[in-house]
Amino acid sequence: MITVVGTGTGAPVPPGALAGAALVVGGRRHLDAVRLPAGAERIVLGPLAPALDAIARYAEKDLPVCVLASGDPGFFGIVRALAERFGAGRLDVRPGVSSVAAAFARAGLPWDDAVVVSAHGRELRTAVNACRAHPKVAVLTGPGAGPAELGAALPDGRVLVVASSLGDPERERVERVTPAEAARRDWGAAVSVVLCLDEGRAPAPARTVAGVRAGPDRWALDEAAFAHRDSMITKFEVRALALARLGPRLGDLVWDVGAGSGSVAVECARLGAAVVAVEKTPDGAGRIRANARAHGVDVDVVHGTAPAALSGLDDPDAVFIGGGGRELPAVVTACARRARRTVVVAVAALDRVPVVREALTAAGFGCDGVLLQSSRLAPLPGDVTRLAATNPVFLLWGARTPSSSEGVVQ
Repeated sequence: MITVVGTGTGAPVPPGALAGAALVVGGRRHLDAVRLPAGAERIVLGPLAPALDAIARYAEKDLPVCVLASGDPGFFGIVRALAERFGAGRLDVRPGVSSVAAAFARAGLPWDDAVVVSAHGRELRTAVNACRAHPKVAVLTGPGAGPAELGAALPDGRVLVVASSLGDPERERVERVTPAEAARRDWGAAVSVVLCLDEGRAPAPARTVAGVRAGPDRWALDEAAFAHRDSMITKFEVRALALARLGPRLGDLVWDVGAGSGSVAVECARLGAAVVAVEKTPDGAGRIRANARAHGVDVDVVHGTAPAALSGLDDPDAVFIGGGGRELPAVVTACARRARRTVVVAVAALDRVPVVREALTAAGFGCDGVLLQSSRLAPLPGDVTRLAATNPVFLLWGARTPSSSEGVVQ
C-alpha cells in the first residue's frame, strides 16, 4: 500500500501514518519535520520519475511506502501521477488542507466561485488571462511564475493576496499588494499561492456549481443588447459564426480589432476569455467600456489605430478584425504574425476578400470563408410578415497549421 499524506498547511502528520513504512518520500522540509521509522529509506523529492521508480521497486515487493506532500495531494498534487502509475486502488490518501483553501480562509473569503489555475511548471500566460477575465482567481505559483511575474503582466485595478509559508506559525505571511507592488519585489521560494481579486465587480451570488461560472445561456445576442451608433455593429448572424471560429475559452486572450461597439469583445468575455478591444474613435472606446460594464465583464480597451496600436499587446490566441479601410491588409498581416490559433475577418466589400486571403495564407494560415446573407422576419401593416434582408457580409477565417506555429512572434 502507498500511503499519501497531505501536510504543510497547518495539519500535522496523522498519528500512525508512517508506522511500518519501508520507504518515505517527500520534500526536504516535510521529511525534516517527521521522525522516520527505524530502517526506513528516505528519498527527497526532486524530479518525479526517479521517485516513482523507487516507489515501484518497493511496491513490487509489497513493502509499505509513505509519500508526504503539501496540503491536499489530490488537488494539483502527486496523487494524479501515483494513480496513473500504480492504480488508485493501491493508494491510501489522507488529505490535508489545500493551500488554496488555506489562503482564502486567511483572507476571510469564500472560494466556491473561484477559478484555480496552476502556473507551476506551466506557461504563466494561461493564469494571467484567467486573472484578466475573472474576478476571483487562485494561482498556484512556481519558479518563474510567482507574484512578481504575475503582477508585471496584470493591469491596475486588481488586488493580489500573496500567501507564503502557509501553516508555518513562525514564517507564514499573507500580504495584500497591487500588481505593480508585486512586480517590484523579490518574493523568494516560500510563496504558496497568489489570489487575484477584482474587488470592483459585484460579488457572485450563492453557487450550485463550484469553480468556473456557468457559461452564458445565450450568445450571438441581439444588436439591441449593445449600445451602438447608426447600426455600426456586427450583426448577430455574423457574430454567431465568428464566435464559433474564434472559440474563446478560459485561459485564452482574444483581440477584437476595429471593435466598434465591442459586441464581439463582450461576447468573447462572456464565454470566459480575456479580451483586448482596439478602437480608433474616442466615442467608440467609451461605448465598448459601457457595453462591457452592462454585461458584467472586463474588457481591456485600447484607444488607437491598428496596426500601430497592436505593438505593445500580449500575443493573442485568436483575433477578430471587424474594421476595414486601406490599412486592412497590414492589420491582417500584423494579427496573423502573432495569433497562436486563428484570425477571423469580417468585410462587406467583395474587393477586400482577395487581400485578406493573401495576407492570411502568406502568414502560414489555412484560409476559408463564406458569404453570409440573411433575411429577418419583419412585420407589415395588416398583421402580415415580410422578409427584411440584412447587408451581406464576407466572413473569412484562417487557422494556424501545426508547421506555421513555429513562426509565431514571441
